[in-house]
Amino acid sequence: MSYVHPEFLISVDELAQRLNDTDIRVFDTSVLLHASEQGYTSEPGRERYQQEHIPGAGFIDLSTDWSDAESGFNNTLPSVEALAAAIGKDGINNEHCVVLYASSHLMWATRAWWLLRYAGHTNIKVLNGNLGAWTAAGLPTSSGVESYPATTFVPTANSDFFVGTQEMIAAMQESVCTVNALSPAQYEGTGDFHYGRRGHIPGSRSLYFAHILRDEFFLPAAELTEVLDAQGLLRAPRALIYCGGDIAATLDGFACALMGQQNVGVYDGSMSEWVADQSLPLTLGTEP
Repeated sequence: MSYVHPEFLISVDELAQRLNDTDIRVFDTSVLLHASEQGYTSEPGRERYQQEHIPGAGFIDLSTDWSDAESGFNNTLPSVEALAAAIGKDGINNEHCVVLYASSHLMWATRAWWLLRYAGHTNIKVLNGNLGAWTAAGLPTSSGVESYPATTFVPTANSDFFVGTQEMIAAMQESVCTVNALSPAQYEGTGDFHYGRRGHIPGSRSLYFAHILRDEFFLPAAELTEVLDAQGLLRAPRALIYCGGDIAATLDGFACALMGQQNVGVYDGSMSEWVADQSLPLTLGTEP
């Protein structure tokens, strides 16, 4: 069994062969998360990038340049105009082949993939295995800062890629397939960590983002299909995915797209926004 859309991934061997192609743009998307009493704070992984990155790769500042600083929540969707300006500033036009990875978790690469797809870019690949696979293969790395010349990106926004609180409320009432990408303990409302209130959005099922990866490689197609099918994600006419701050949800969403389910929306504010409204319900325990 094969992935339905293998073109969404690139192996380290293929990237090594294509690294000097003039139409390719490679980016480290690393962000570092720091736990706080009510969620996480994020820090651009620029220093880590400067210490070691794939030769020629630029750095995308997801938590600042590609986010809405005025929303009140971390790493939320900026306006399509602001996002397009940031994409162009980083050296990406509509024709480039964009390759994304992170020296932190792979979910930051899928977050950038999701944003680019939302903005209308179609030729984007995630490095399967992340930076660790590149270095494990004995391939060279660079240090310092590298960048691509600024260019123009013309957006064509696809609003289906993101949803807000009102669509999540409607999904709860209409039994739309909704999935929580956080850990089982966070989903159930147990353990020490939560986002201000414990539990999950009523009606949502659990698919921990870590369960679709093995050592930062996506599971083989047959295993991935089984994991996604167990929560109804591939059979649903529309699926909504959320997490704590709309990062890990894109990993589950990317896995769905990889296996052919492309009618997926991720909840932009996720639990950070949901729990802030005391009128919105939460469910404790293992059941949806």
